[in-house]
Amino acid sequence: MSGHAAVEEVAVWLEVNGRPAVTWMCTPAQLEELAVGWLHGEGYIEVLEEVRLRPCATDLGFWAEVPAARLAAVQAEGRRPVLASGCGAVSTFLADPGTVQAQPPRGAPPPSPEHLRALFKQLFAQGERYKDTGGIHAAALADGTELIAHAEDIGRHNAVDKAIGGALLSRHVIAELGLLVTGRISAELAFKAARAGIAWVATPSVPSTLAVEIARRSGMTLVGRAVSGEPQVWEAGRRAGGQAGSDVGGSS
Repeated sequence: MSGHAAVEEVAVWLEVNGRPAVTWMCTPAQLEELAVGWLHGEGYIEVLEEVRLRPCATDLGFWAEVPAARLAAVQAEGRRPVLASGCGAVSTFLADPGTVQAQPPRGAPPPSPEHLRALFKQLFAQGERYKDTGGIHAAALADGTELIAHAEDIGRHNAVDKAIGGALLSRHVIAELGLLVTGRISAELAFKAARAGIAWVATPSVPSTLAVEIARRSGMTLVGRAVSGEPQVWEAGRRAGGQAGSDVGGSS
């Protein structure tokens, strides 16, 4: 019916070294970016040159060939499949917090609250589906000054994978960049960002407690409520009072 907006959703599969690895329920755009970003976030690759990706000609899917040593390392992690609230089946690996030493903050701190709001304004402006439907998540990498890789998807984790994959395909160095996301910062999302070496993650929403723990252990800064009101900052996992940026101080 006219005047009604629906978000397109399809199933897309990926096989890694001849074995089924994942099936995404996702928005059918930037699919190569999704595959590359997911492989990076799951630890199958560190750089683009480590993967040979072939699309299926008759179906929505990809075959990926990655180094055998990478595949063995992922399998050796012994990841447990979990069900993420509202996100379908995902796979995440969370190390025992008691065995991992917390790391100091990595990279540059988040921009000032005003600059963060300006970056989110750019993110919202670039998101055509985000504006048209209200049912899409958006994500983008940023160097603190401008957006580098933007993506949209029905799933917030997929949007992050697409943004990271887009940066890899464009040969951008991801480590110590920032990440903007429109949804809450979940454990899996924080883990993807930490594995990529991202310095900070900002959202109009809030992080989960597990995301805060992952940030503490990796040295990553999280910023909640980044669009309206006073930002909430967890610097290297410690909730900081005041604003985001170099003027943040104290703890609560």
